[in-house]
Amino acid sequence: MEATAIRELYGTGGDGTSPGPEGPSVTSAKGVLGHTMGAAGAIEAALTVLTVVRGTVPPTAGFTAPDAATAGIDLVHGAARPQHVRLALSHSLGFGGHNTVLAFTAV
Repeated sequence: MEATAIRELYGTGGDGTSPGPEGPSVTSAKGVLGHTMGAAGAIEAALTVLTVVRGTVPPTAGFTAPDAATAGIDLVHGAARPQHVRLALSHSLGFGGHNTVLAFTAV
């Protein structure tokens, strides 16, 4: 579902399946944190702020290979990536009862 939304929002690259050149880098803290229930949103928000401030996108822990549904999406895995981040979104949906998206920008 998220991969489809990224493609719809950013368009597709030359192969018709990958996001366009302005597509986002995608990462997740869940591989490190697991299900922290009520704390998940706050922890993810703090990590997102650190991503913007430090200019480093952390990898998704435990993720080794994308499946076909995410082909062409810039999934950060393996190692942290130095990257200028102007805008970062943290979305916390569902399991812990949170249904929120927060946007953080560099100042």
